[in-house]
Parts: sequence; structure tokens; C-alpha cells
Amino acid sequence: MKKSTRTLLAAALVLGVAAGPAIVPAVAAAPPAAAASQASSPDLSAVIAGLPRADATAALVRVGGTEGSWRGSAGVHDLESSAPADPAARFRAGSVTKVFTAATVLQLAAEGRIDLDRPARSYLPDLIPGRYAKVTVRQLLNHTHGIPAADFPGETVEEWYANRFVVHSPEAMVRSATAKPREFRPGTRQHYLNIGYTIAGLLVERVTGDTYERQVERRILRPLGLRDTYFPGTAPGIAGPHNHGYQTMRLDDGTTGLRDVSVWGTTDGWAAGDLVSTTADLERFTRALFAGRVVRGPLLEEMFTLPKVPDVKSGDPAAYSAGLSMKKLGGREVWGKTGGRWGYNTAIASTRNGERTLVYSVNATDAKGQDMNRTALTLMVSAYGLPD
Repeated sequence: MKKSTRTLLAAALVLGVAAGPAIVPAVAAAPPAAAASQASSPDLSAVIAGLPRADATAALVRVGGTEGSWRGSAGVHDLESSAPADPAARFRAGSVTKVFTAATVLQLAAEGRIDLDRPARSYLPDLIPGRYAKVTVRQLLNHTHGIPAADFPGETVEEWYANRFVVHSPEAMVRSATAKPREFRPGTRQHYLNIGYTIAGLLVERVTGDTYERQVERRILRPLGLRDTYFPGTAPGIAGPHNHGYQTMRLDDGTTGLRDVSVWGTTDGWAAGDLVSTTADLERFTRALFAGRVVRGPLLEEMFTLPKVPDVKSGDPAAYSAGLSMKKLGGREVWGKTGGRWGYNTAIASTRNGERTLVYSVNATDAKGQDMNRTALTLMVSAYGLPD
């Protein structure tokens, strides 16, 4: 959901996707994922049929809600063995992490420990310089803060791969970003970047005296029983069963092909993008979040309120709230969050009242590219319909 409506529509038409999904009726107990792919919605099963292919090697999908449910998986566990993809596998959730971070900050706001309208510098005076003194906590969460991105070594996927084990500290990332001039006056534009959530993670640590990871675990993971969701820290591998991720890049022999990128450090993402999870856990989290069981009361509306400012690049109306983003698909608002790490694309999405939820993990070979992955895009449109 990071694409403009016009671009998303054009891509959907190129793919020949028809509006209006076909979802099987809701069932009391959904069949196992492996079996579900045999008796599934023809639209959704067709999207992931034929994997692996050029843009993806595997896909895990769950659709739920009062309008019906479906589960499916396709592709391979790894290209070497060609064993079937594990439907219960863990994967890198990328920027879906931001939803957990925003929910944690909003819980602290509900407790009176964080004021969304207070400058972030008042909590982190030793880290945020005076040029950003007016940036509020709310602006960190809705990407209207005007702080530029931190600097990282490398400019190509090959160079980033060579630096995949470099450990980045959140404090160093914030200092790198805030040493530069602001992109715009806070609260006047929106620019989707990780840095606001890096600062938000440090803010959680400052006001609680605890680590960001333990706070999310105590407040969200344990209460919801998300046993397969965790923060990897400095470990570059994915713990437990996981389908391998591959990325198209230049190989050692000079040719272009797929490289296994399953082992890749994520400290550059931290509170903005390092979470590891499963489709089952993310579906449970999505249902609980939209039902008001993660962020309670009026503060939940922060996640469904778009700032009335333009996007800094396109000039289109802002599409990101605190943690989520919104697209109008199939005649209704769909809220959620996509995420990308090398070899993995992830999304959670739902209509406001939970009539239809979607969670997917696509082992994309073009993850973090300029355009939305073809398989991921088709899943979104198939589940909800064409953009308005």
C-alpha cells in the first residue's frame, strides 16, 4: 500500500486482475494451510499458483473476517531442495514492525507516560538537537517530522549485501539523521521514513527504563500469545523454521541471478523494521488491533487518522497515520501496513470493522524495489478489489 492509487490501478490492470474477490464462507475451524490450497478461492489460489517464478519463490496467505476465510501457501522452502514451502514458517516482517511500535507508544500515552503533543526532544534532550526542538511525538509516528533518513554504507543492493553484518546502533542512526538540515517544517508535509520510528523506540526505552523489545513483548506479544514473533537483535539469521529468501543481484561471477539472502542483519531497521513473525501471529495481532484490544479507547483513532498534509514527493494527500496506511480498494477503506526486507515482502490489512483481513508473506526476489512486488500487489487487489 505504498503505491499511489493511480500507479496501483495501472499495475492491477496490466496484471489483468478483475475487481471483486471470491472468498469461501467463514468456517468455524479453518482447514490446515496445506489442505486449504486444494479447495480455495479460485482468485487467490490463482495468484500464488505456479510459484516459484521470476518475482517470488514462495507465498503464505491468510484471509479472515466476517466475510469469509481462506488460507493458502505455494512455492518452495528453498531452491536447492524444491521442498514445498512451510505454511507455518517464520519470516522477516519489515516495516510491519512500525505497527507494533506505534501501538506501544499509544499504550504509554494512554497511561499518561507519553504526551503525543510534547516535543520528542523533551524526552531525549541528549540525542535530538535544537533544530528539531519542535518535532512532536505524534509527528514521529505519522511521518510529518521533517527529519531526514540516516546514512548507511552502500548505494546498491550488492554493496548493502556486502555490509549485511554491520551492526547499527539506534543512537548512531539518530545522530546521523539529525546532524542534517530538516526536510521541511514539522507538521507541514509527510515523508515516509524509518527514522521517526527509530526515535520512537528510544523514547519507549527512556520513559520506561526498559528495552524497547521487552516492552513490546510484555505489552503485545505475550498478552496476545504471539509465540512465533520475536525481535532478532544482532542475530542475522531467522530462528526456527523459515522459507529461504532470495534477491536478484549481481553474483560473484559477474552474472545477474538469485542469491540466498535469508541471513542478513536487521539492526538498521530496529523499531522500524526488524520483527520476525508468522502469518498466524500477524493475523491474530491484526484482529486484536482492529477490535480495540491492543490500543484501547480514543487513542486507537490515532491509527485511523491521516494528517491533513501533502506527501513531500508526490503532493498527494497523506496516506500514513500512526503506524498504519490507508488505500481505498473495492469501494471501501482498507487500512494496514506493508513491509519489506531483502527476500521478504509482508503485509497486514483490514477493513475498519474487520469484515475482511489479509496477511501475506511473499518471498519476493525484488523486495525493497521501487515498485510493489507483482505477486504481493495481485494478492492485495484480489482480496479487496481495484483501487477507487
